[in-house]
Amino acid sequence: MERGNYSQVTEFILLGFSTDPTVQVLLFQVFFMLYMITVAGNLLLIVVVRHDHRLHNSMYIFLANLSFLDICFTSITIPKMLTNFLRVKKSISYAGCLIQVYSFLLLGETECVLLAFMAYDRYVAISNPLRYSVIMKTVTCVRMIGASWLTGGIISSVDIYFLLQLRYCEFTTIDHFFCEAPLLMKLSRIDLSIFNVVKLAGSSILLLIPLLCILYSYSHIILAVLKIRSRRYKAFSTCVSHLIIIILFYGSAIIMYMKPEHSGHLSDKLLAVTH
Repeated sequence: MERGNYSQVTEFILLGFSTDPTVQVLLFQVFFMLYMITVAGNLLLIVVVRHDHRLHNSMYIFLANLSFLDICFTSITIPKMLTNFLRVKKSISYAGCLIQVYSFLLLGETECVLLAFMAYDRYVAISNPLRYSVIMKTVTCVRMIGASWLTGGIISSVDIYFLLQLRYCEFTTIDHFFCEAPLLMKLSRIDLSIFNVVKLAGSSILLLIPLLCILYSYSHIILAVLKIRSRRYKAFSTCVSHLIIIILFYGSAIIMYMKPEHSGHLSDKLLAVTH
């Protein structure tokens, strides 16, 4: 497609979950309540960690930042979806779509790295508890969080650069409730072979490398727990919430971004909600 056609794209149509007005009102109520609960719960955790000095250690600082990421994740997608539930024309501007994509990539890639650091934190706490406070100082924790955001920022900037090169027809429809990079690539009218290579390489680096670090940390955690003669359950219980987050996050992310085709079907939309 000629480069001039690119300027004609001013907005995208988001199909969402349903076109039935009754269903949309019901979905609005459900997602509005879920959004309020999610934001309130995460804000409560952040406030508690901030004001309770007993919780000023790396584990809770990591959890507070994870809660902040969760608030941001939902806030870049759910409010727009709620608005579209009440509108006849369910659209998003081209600029708004790119901001949504960039924010989603930034937060997702940041969380990948953060979860790997959290696994290392649990490894140190269980394998070397006497030196935990020395190894995992507050300043070390803050640096790890900063490194997570920096890594996410750099890689998402590369991703958005490639997305900016895409060209579309004048009328574009996205079969989803928010803008997502794979679906924008699917809508493009140019050869995507190089983009698919970049997508696979980026997904492998951002998903598999941190995941391998997590698996390495937890293999040592399990060995350390097995050596403990008593209070094994108490030692491992501190890792349970982290493991649940890892399973939900990486499970949905690998299915969504590592597969060749991203269809935008209901299964993909439900995975995006859990992600």
